[in-house]
Amino acid sequence: MSSTPSGPSDVFIHEAALCESRQLGVGTRVWAFAHILPGARIGRDCNVCDHVFIENQVVVGDRVTIKCGVQLWDGLEVGDDVFIGPNATFCNDRMPRSKCYPEAYLPTRIQAGASIGANATVLPGLTIGRNAMVGAGAVVTRSVPPNAIVVGNPARIVGYVDTVDQASAAASASAQVPAAQGGVQLFRMPLIKDMRGDLTVGEFGRSLPFTPLRYFMIMNVPSQEVRGEHAHKECEQFLVCVRGRCQVMTDDGHLRQEFTLDDPTLGLYLPPMTWGVQYRYSPDTMLLVFASHYYDADDYIRDYQLFLDEVASRAATGQ
Repeated sequence: MSSTPSGPSDVFIHEAALCESRQLGVGTRVWAFAHILPGARIGRDCNVCDHVFIENQVVVGDRVTIKCGVQLWDGLEVGDDVFIGPNATFCNDRMPRSKCYPEAYLPTRIQAGASIGANATVLPGLTIGRNAMVGAGAVVTRSVPPNAIVVGNPARIVGYVDTVDQASAAASASAQVPAAQGGVQLFRMPLIKDMRGDLTVGEFGRSLPFTPLRYFMIMNVPSQEVRGEHAHKECEQFLVCVRGRCQVMTDDGHLRQEFTLDDPTLGLYLPPMTWGVQYRYSPDTMLLVFASHYYDADDYIRDYQLFLDEVASRAATGQ
């Protein structure tokens, strides 16, 4: 057992490791045959396993686990509480050539709480969002949203972590206005059937929660695409999948829920300050969205961390 030359005595460095950096946090452990270059910065309570290589321009947060066979190249920033599985690969040059070096390496960011599965490959210049999960062997070619689960080559979103699954059957038999405290709610609108065809109806301001000032329709979405990924400060929305199906993930900063919209008699109410994502569109999907306000770019919150900060701020002030 040894410690970094000027680092704290409670940093463990295996005698078979080569640690040239003096910037290791308290409680970090570096195991056999790992090599850490002088410029690398490693946080507290990290676990750097056998045969890990970490280059100079790399920043690793606190409580990070880096499993065997991983290389962290210049330009990589790893947040707190990240897990990196065995042999995960990170790239930092989109057009690599032998002996040709870019002026600056594309920054790749792995945000706090994310997990990277074994043998996954992450291309340069991307962000793996907070708490996201990258499946084993995935090839990540696009940034991954917070909390998303991605798998495959190229990696696609297949779900969201820590969601409460709300099946379509959870909708009540008749429309109900949401409780006074607000919150996401799934509505079942009445269905009238006769020999001339079927009809479903909802009355805004009576059986449904607000009177809309705007509507828009989403269609012709490639099934792998994700829409939404934002919250509104004031605007309410009501979603009806009039044809096909899609998944909707909602997040109020405390509870994350998953809904399937696959029936035109189902409507999903999103109150203000709800982070919403729609994905897994069928090829024929037509999603109709009613909005309580006219379009206002300033009403959008498009950064998940800013959304969480706003939720916390409103809670602190009793809003």
